Amino acid sequence: MLSESLRQQIADDIYRCFQQRSQIPLLNTQYPDIELEDAYRIQERVVAKLVADGRRVKGYKIGLTSKAMQEMANSTEPDYSAILDNMFHPEAGESPRVEWTQPLVEIELAFVMKERLEGPGINVADVISATDFVLPAIEIVDFRVAYGPGMDVRDTIADLAAVGGVILGGNPLDLRAVDVRSIGGALLINGETREQGTAEAVLGNPLNAVAWLANKLAEFGVAFEPGDVILSGSFVRALPVNAGDEIIARFDHNLGDIRFRFT
Repeated sequence: MLSESLRQQIADDIYRCFQQRSQIPLLNTQYPDIELEDAYRIQERVVAKLVADGRRVKGYKIGLTSKAMQEMANSTEPDYSAILDNMFHPEAGESPRVEWTQPLVEIELAFVMKERLEGPGINVADVISATDFVLPAIEIVDFRVAYGPGMDVRDTIADLAAVGGVILGGNPLDLRAVDVRSIGGALLINGETREQGTAEAVLGNPLNAVAWLANKLAEFGVAFEPGDVILSGSFVRALPVNAGDEIIARFDHNLGDIRFRFT
């Protein structure tokens, strides 16, 4: 376990990375004694500093939702982070590649809440009841703690679960109208299909991921609020992007396409 002063120092370092678009080395190699609780407390401090700058929490992301990703990150459960308002980008928009450090893109489903949802004890029925609608989404993963060999869940948690940006599609879907597990999607880069899969790859059902997060947040005294956007986790492999790349996330069940370009 790290001291409070060291937690604050690391949080300050990550905060500066957000401001300067820079990176720091892996935390687990610099601070071998860092634990999961340290990482979440560091994340809290980074988010608090961003909020103090005028940002607002607009939702949460869930990461490490597949067994393969959990094993790679030396974790037995997913991770999560708050998403700030300035991390949302418009559909069909663009962003200079130089504004990112190590961007990767992935596709997933976003749950938009209509009611407050607070754990513990939340199950999938509670999630369905509290959800207004589901949207297709692209997540831009990015790293302030530099991605590299030996990275594990402690590094990603402290680094806001490597959240960088979110692009939401505009076609809402009622959870009651579809088996959410069957929703399929493909990730295209410059017109080439590079990855495809179905939502059941997310803990067997994205509803399980959202319920897990509602219960996990309760440990920190946090609940989902109306209007919060919950990214339930990718069901394809994240892919790196370069300047000039056009990204298309193509979903079935009438969810449509989402486009975004890195200039």
